[in-house]
Amino acid sequence: MSTAVRPRADADVTSVRAALRSPTRLRTEVLGGLVVALALIPEAISFSIIAGVDPRVGLFASFTMAVSIAFLGGRPAMISAATGAVALVIAPVVREHGLDYLLATVILGGLLQVVLGLLGVARLMRFVPRSVMVGFVNALAILIFLAQVPHLVGVPWAVYPLVAVGIAVIVLLPRVTTVVPAPLVAIVALTAVTVLTALAVPTVGDEGRLPESLPTLLVPNVPFTLETLQTIAPYALAMALVGLMESLMTAKLVDDVTDTPSNKTRESWGQGVANVVTGFFGGMGGCAMIGQTMINVKASRARTRISTFLAGVFLLVLVVGLGDVVAVIPMAALVAVMVMVSVGTMDWHSLRPSTLRRMPLSETAVMVATVAVVVVTHNLAIGVVVGVLVAMVLFARRVAHLTRVVEVAHPDEDTRVYAVEGELFFASSNDLVTQFDYAADPANVVIDLSRAHVWDASTVATLDAITTRYAARGTTVTITGLDPASRARHERLAGHLAPH
Repeated sequence: MSTAVRPRADADVTSVRAALRSPTRLRTEVLGGLVVALALIPEAISFSIIAGVDPRVGLFASFTMAVSIAFLGGRPAMISAATGAVALVIAPVVREHGLDYLLATVILGGLLQVVLGLLGVARLMRFVPRSVMVGFVNALAILIFLAQVPHLVGVPWAVYPLVAVGIAVIVLLPRVTTVVPAPLVAIVALTAVTVLTALAVPTVGDEGRLPESLPTLLVPNVPFTLETLQTIAPYALAMALVGLMESLMTAKLVDDVTDTPSNKTRESWGQGVANVVTGFFGGMGGCAMIGQTMINVKASRARTRISTFLAGVFLLVLVVGLGDVVAVIPMAALVAVMVMVSVGTMDWHSLRPSTLRRMPLSETAVMVATVAVVVVTHNLAIGVVVGVLVAMVLFARRVAHLTRVVEVAHPDEDTRVYAVEGELFFASSNDLVTQFDYAADPANVVIDLSRAHVWDASTVATLDAITTRYAARGTTVTITGLDPASRARHERLAGHLAPH
């Protein structure tokens, strides 16, 4: 009897064709792209300053990254553009060697991402524990908020009521209507207020000079030599790894927010191709932008590649064609948007006292370690790596304590049988040597491993050490109960791991 497979209700949520056929959904995608474009402008300018390049380099990177990844990426509705993490990695190249070496670094970094993507680096995401993911999300929310603090310090008093009004609009408007994204209404309304009342508050134009021309195709003016490769390769590799880490973590976050799947392998090599394109168009490179992505998928509820593509297109139109208009947008409006993004991004459930009491201490420690490292370094990738390492150490420590040796039988007065229980690897097997009574045991000892598993060479070396200690006292050791994988490992390594 055959059974019909029921299609998922959200099967076409990310479909571009379905969105184009629905005026309501298309409006959501278009407006989402517009809000993201407005939020990208000051971010791209500030990241350009971090990298030590002209604002055009960051803005052009945001345009080419967003447009390219809209076609190449594996996670619909995710926004890629110039980012702070990449800016920090490549800044030394600009300071020491100039812009052309920066562009060459971006291109090489993109090529490395393509290679890593095709090699299956995305599969490593399954080794990221939930506690690290929660820490990543919470650290992200903190970083987004901290990035707004400079715009709230040493500014005219009028900035504070403007930010408060912007937050109120974003919170209250969705209760009345969701036809237009609340962040867009807040930006337009606050811009109108500041222009009509001639309020002297910081604007987008104060962040940096906007470009007046389109990006052009170019080849970096660097010598094609081994020396050049040695100069840029370390920075390119760091950029590739940081970019992939942030992009894959963001893709996983968007999967959870939208309840739709993504192709992480395609996203990996797609990021690489987008960076190669960006380098040849004079951009500083980038990766997934978590804050702007949350604006797109959470605040604007966009779900398709249309919003990503239009974010890039609108960005270019706004800064090149409507630069004078964009320049008068008050930073207070964008600060209000990003503050609410940080509030919406934070996993508040993970911070509730009831959750913390219920959660194992090790899980909480991993989350706190991830958050702390990210906040201190301002680098999400480093925080994730440290969080995974802490989780691995705590897991190994916990599993190691589950291993034990028990005496199970005395078949005769010349024989004693020990049973070893648990997972045997470097952290648990090192203590195994001390758990046998070498002096008092009879002539024959049987070590039963039917309730254990041998995972590594450290365990085989430990079993050899136990056998050697008994042999020194004239005791014969028989190891039994090995499962096929453990037996194969033991037979291959036993007797060949003598200390030097």
